[in-house]
Amino acid sequence: MTTYKAIKLIKRPEPGPVSPDIFEVTEKELPKAGSGEILIKQRQMSLDPAMFGWMSPDTESYIPPVELNTVMRSSGVGEVVESNHPDFEVGDRVMGMMGWQEYALSDGKGINKVQADVPDETVLSVFALPGLTATQGLLNVGKPKNGETLVVTGAAGSVGSIVGQIAKAEGLTVIGVVGSEEKANWIVDELGFDGAINYKTDDLRDQLTKLTPDGVDLYFENTGGPIQDLVVERMNAHGRVVVCGMIADYDKEVPSPGPSWVPVIKKRLTIQGFTMPDHFDQIPTLLQQLTPYVMSGKIKHRSHILEGLESAIEGLNMFFTGDNKGKLIVKL
Repeated sequence: MTTYKAIKLIKRPEPGPVSPDIFEVTEKELPKAGSGEILIKQRQMSLDPAMFGWMSPDTESYIPPVELNTVMRSSGVGEVVESNHPDFEVGDRVMGMMGWQEYALSDGKGINKVQADVPDETVLSVFALPGLTATQGLLNVGKPKNGETLVVTGAAGSVGSIVGQIAKAEGLTVIGVVGSEEKANWIVDELGFDGAINYKTDDLRDQLTKLTPDGVDLYFENTGGPIQDLVVERMNAHGRVVVCGMIADYDKEVPSPGPSWVPVIKKRLTIQGFTMPDHFDQIPTLLQQLTPYVMSGKIKHRSHILEGLESAIEGLNMFFTGDNKGKLIVKL
């Protein structure tokens, strides 16, 4: 093989579903690894809600936007096929930011060897961005305590499902907010959540009141939407809100208004947003925190696999429709 496929971002997305014409599929010459470089054959590629922020022109965000006419940003898992780097050998399985392309040339920065003997899908579903985000957000930002009540939105998603399972392992009562009965059944029957709220069909206030008789101590926010106001109203004094994502607003020109500040004052709530690029240097420590939960069987996951690089383009819109069941992964 002398060429490989890559997908470039060539236009900024408009509000609403992602249009295929913002991307360009290209053929590139297969490079050789230079001094201090490695060439990686990417096997599986992650699709994440954070990509909507990465594609926007917002230069004040937590990470610079993807430059136009460059390969779209993403994380993945693959195999080193050529190495002139002292820390990597041919055959090493690695994960890191590789982009929407079949091969990635790297100087090794941000690329980590995969130590766990688990399938590629598990690497991307648990040990990559979803698990790292859940670990940092819940354990290090939220600081859960045994006996507390947690509400997590996007609870059947790649991050929310891990957040809920770690919280259960730490002795919390966990209520998940999801968008279908199938997802509600999955998080309760398979993952062990204490209750589920289907925001599309349930009376949100009534269900939240029934499922949180002792109020809410910790709120892990992945989606936004009308549930926000109701959860904040139910929170106990000195509760904590961890703001990880706002998928309900990513396709809107004007974001929805947030909860009232009145209960924030009355209940002395702590609200903290966080993003993983601030913590990339802590990945080894985060993996040490996460791995025991996984290896002891306390973390289950499911993956939604798309076939072929170009499936990523339409795959992004599954985040808005909720059609995916599990971590969205592109198999190359």
